[in-house]
Amino acid sequence: MSLRLGYGTNGLTDLRLDDALGLLADLGYEGVGLTLDHMHLDPLAPELAARTRRVADRLGELGLGVTVETGARYVLDPRRKHGPSLLDPDPEARARRTALLVTAVRVAADLGAHAVHCFSGITPEGTDDDTAWKLLGEALGPVLDAAAQTGVPLAIEPEPGHLLATLADFHRLREQLGDPEPLGLTLDIGHCQCLEPRSPAECVRAAAPWLRHVQIEDMRRGVHEHLPFGDGEIDFPPVLEALAATGYRGLTVVELPRHSHAGPEQARRSLEFLRPLVAGAAAPLKGA
Repeated sequence: MSLRLGYGTNGLTDLRLDDALGLLADLGYEGVGLTLDHMHLDPLAPELAARTRRVADRLGELGLGVTVETGARYVLDPRRKHGPSLLDPDPEARARRTALLVTAVRVAADLGAHAVHCFSGITPEGTDDDTAWKLLGEALGPVLDAAAQTGVPLAIEPEPGHLLATLADFHRLREQLGDPEPLGLTLDIGHCQCLEPRSPAECVRAAAPWLRHVQIEDMRRGVHEHLPFGDGEIDFPPVLEALAATGYRGLTVVELPRHSHAGPEQARRSLEFLRPLVAGAAAPLKGA
């Protein structure tokens, strides 16, 4: 089975959502990583249900799969990037992030998405490690309940600099919560190159049982900068071969959030880079 490639709308923020979806379908992508934000399906604006139905219809017309991403920088607070987080010392602030994620799960269900992505946030100054992990688990409780009710898994992403930064941290959370079935993993291939002790291909194999969403871009060791393919250090054929071998059925979404100024061109170039590698990764499986 061939991997299914998507492109993230956080790298197409200068386009209207309908135009972005049409572009991706025309280029030949099979799906989209849809970041809920003020320019693309605003989760806080009126008539969300009606707007979601229109997007679902459009996705169906174009034959695009979808995953819902929640990494919008200023969707809750116009002055604090990614604020408030699930670790905010203020319980009312944490509740706002939890409510946004619950909304995202319900939107994902209405869109027919295969997962909802999230991340932990950075540990606030003055918050000790044990308290931060406790707050994270408590804040995710209602989100996991919503995921269980809708059947849409929550896929938390290890993010450099955050409390939950590595695969080891994901397992700490999973075990802390009693290994809840709705909790899965977003694996960002660039992040593996950036800071994991294992290679990106080894990370894919290690993450396989919990893999619910994949993001992909190039990156360099020790530098958290999302780069176009070929500008970093990742050897992609082994990564894609490992991913294909897992039987992963979700989308593999290109994430270039700082390249929206050239989004359409980056989307084209990314697909041209990945498509032959994906075909090559699937070839051994067909003959197996």
